[in-house]
Amino acid sequence: MKPIKDIELKDIELGEDIDELIEQMYNSGGFTAKKFALGIDILERMNREECTKFLSFPACIIATGVRGVIREFLRKKLVDVVITTTGTLDHDLARIWRDYYHGSFEMDDRELHKKGISRLGSILIPNESYGIILERKLQPVIRAIHSRRKELSTHELIWEIGKRLEKEKNKESSIVYWSWKNRIPVFIPGIMDGAVGSQLWFFWQGHRDLKIDLFLDEQRLSDIVFNSKKTGALIIGGGISKHHTLWWNQFRDGLDYTVCITTANEFDGSLSGARTKEAISWGQIGERAKHVTIDGDATLILPFMSAALLRRLRLR
Repeated sequence: MKPIKDIELKDIELGEDIDELIEQMYNSGGFTAKKFALGIDILERMNREECTKFLSFPACIIATGVRGVIREFLRKKLVDVVITTTGTLDHDLARIWRDYYHGSFEMDDRELHKKGISRLGSILIPNESYGIILERKLQPVIRAIHSRRKELSTHELIWEIGKRLEKEKNKESSIVYWSWKNRIPVFIPGIMDGAVGSQLWFFWQGHRDLKIDLFLDEQRLSDIVFNSKKTGALIIGGGISKHHTLWWNQFRDGLDYTVCITTANEFDGSLSGARTKEAISWGQIGERAKHVTIDGDATLILPFMSAALLRRLRLR
């Protein structure tokens, strides 16, 4: 029996003593605070051991400033594999060239539509910041890629796009750019479900020899999984990104480390709300794995968790 301890803030300087505060959060015993602290411990172990690190997340957070946190994971090579959705490409690339804006959940969506503004939660995205700019910028890029390669996987496509961002002023703000720069594969199993997918389809209307080969992605994932001594994953949200990460790791008797952040409920049986322990029954997370599900919004949790992780890896 371990006694509950109160958090003592009187001597805490957040910038200097974040490790002490996180330890106190764990010792406080409840409720999400302890899971948050445990999640940081698991991520640290993943980064200190010989472990292939997966990162999966939905596109919505890339419309927010958390894009910068995800970018740092790739820039600092804290992950080896990324699995996400097409919207990640949409928002990441669009924000190289155009701004997104603050809004609120309570805004009048009819009025926004009349003004040519789409709302993503509390984020406002003018048409010229999304579909219009992506069509103008991506069609020449797709044409240039097609002139050299007629068939490629999604992770190869992303590297080809990233390479062609080299001359862009804001290139270093981009996840796609750092994926190419650091040769970190980004896999998008549902590539057609987004604006970039639509641009590929538009181009295909006049170039029927263009092929996106998903089998090449799956073969690369197979090679990664079966050549890994251990695997770990930071899973944000759910959907196809989460499932594809879990799916491939079941073929090696499951992940050794897993941290999942979600706002979804478990009671409806959805994958997004499923706790990490459920994946043990599928063999997607190992029976002896270190794992935790943290309930909450990743736009709040992930910046603090990532800052603490970077501090530990730098200081310890």
